[in-house]
Amino acid sequence: MNLNELSILSLYSAMAVYALAFIAFAIDLAKRSSAVDSAERPAGAADEASVAGAVAAGSTTTLTRISARIANDAATPYGRSASLRVGVSLIVLAWGLHLVAAVLRGIAAERVPWANMYEFAMTGTLLIVTVFLIVLTRTDLRFLGTFVSGLVLILLGIGALQYYVEVAPLPPALQSVWLVIHVFVASLGTGFFALGFALSFVQLLQARREERVGTAKPGRLKFLQTLPSAFTLENLAYRVNIIGFILWTFTLMAGSIWAERAWGRYWGWDTKEVWTFIIWVIYAGYIHARATRGWRGSRSAWLAIIGFAAVMFNFGIVNVFFKGLHAYSGL
Repeated sequence: MNLNELSILSLYSAMAVYALAFIAFAIDLAKRSSAVDSAERPAGAADEASVAGAVAAGSTTTLTRISARIANDAATPYGRSASLRVGVSLIVLAWGLHLVAAVLRGIAAERVPWANMYEFAMTGTLLIVTVFLIVLTRTDLRFLGTFVSGLVLILLGIGALQYYVEVAPLPPALQSVWLVIHVFVASLGTGFFALGFALSFVQLLQARREERVGTAKPGRLKFLQTLPSAFTLENLAYRVNIIGFILWTFTLMAGSIWAERAWGRYWGWDTKEVWTFIIWVIYAGYIHARATRGWRGSRSAWLAIIGFAAVMFNFGIVNVFFKGLHAYSGL
């Protein structure tokens, strides 16, 4: 078995462990919902008349108390859930196997492992998980574990099944140190954008739930009551997206420098160049609108979601179906 075959074996092993991590995180969310359901039930065997009387007397419902506590103390750790500990442990193990797969592919190819779609999918998803694990050391975002493990599993599955190519030498235009710099920074920026997207998506769900608090339709996603408030999620998403935007700005600049050295011009309106610029404009608009125009809440969340959708379109559609000077998918 050669190094590339070992890389493939390690990658598929990582995918299996990511799937187990996804299940563990999903179980945690289910347990949260069950706990909230239990907390919402009246103590003992109180009948409906006594409950109605308590509400009529002005008592605060359990639902409102839980929501207020979470909104006022968003930094509260999410407990010592066994499923959370298992989920984090599994995603760390999967990350290790994932890293081994990328390193072995690079050694087999005798270059950095991000020169085609398969390798970019492998390295890009590795950096998404890396960003998630690094952020976990500073902020408890384990509730995003389901999203992160699920997204990585999907992208790796597509990359391994649809984009796999054998190890091949680099085309002349890619034989540059800018391959290391430009693509790595772009992948790292994508990792931060992915985390910002997840936070913005949960923010929208949380905002909708908070609007329904005290109404007859509190919503079905009960686990949201154990997560930070929409306000806190928005601030976290904003900070994460700013880091991604800085990295993407460098990506755009580094790409222009590389283009001048490879093709003799800084900008040529190639499809890939245009979409990279579109992504930069969307996130620039997101940051500007939130900072100076007061676009808070759902409007800023939707801008962040649209930005990440553009990133995914750039990766999955532009790279594959649009021809141009950046057609290095290897397919």
